[in-house]
Amino acid sequence: MLRALCLAATLALSAGVTQAWAVRPDEMLSDPALEARARALSRELRCLVCQNESIDDSSADLAHDLRVLVRDRIKKGDTDKQALAYIVARYGEFVLLKPRFDLRNAALWGTPVVLLLAGGLFMLLGARRRRDTSPPLSSEEKKELDAILSGRE
Repeated sequence: MLRALCLAATLALSAGVTQAWAVRPDEMLSDPALEARARALSRELRCLVCQNESIDDSSADLAHDLRVLVRDRIKKGDTDKQALAYIVARYGEFVLLKPRFDLRNAALWGTPVVLLLAGGLFMLLGARRRRDTSPPLSSEEKKELDAILSGRE
């Protein structure tokens, strides 16, 4: 029992530590302020291999290359916006973990809603049209229906 508990604790600790080691010591900047900026920017960029992790958390080679690129742009004097703009220009909007709102994104998110509303409207109008197209009962049909409903034939 103790052995299993120790193994579980070791696995839990090693799972949490791997993300902290994603940024390699050789890529870190010597200036703590610049390194903090680089880490903040790295948390905003998506690992294109892992796709649901930031490059700050990913240990993939491409994430390493992107982290180095971010640090190079910061060393060259780029502001945070300029560094992000440079990377987005190279890799596309998909590299951002939280994409910016623009017309393409609005169309991407709005199209399913519009299609659902149009489909619901189409079904509602179709149901109304079917209900309205049945001819009214003749007087003989009304008498027959009344007789059936009253239980006599």
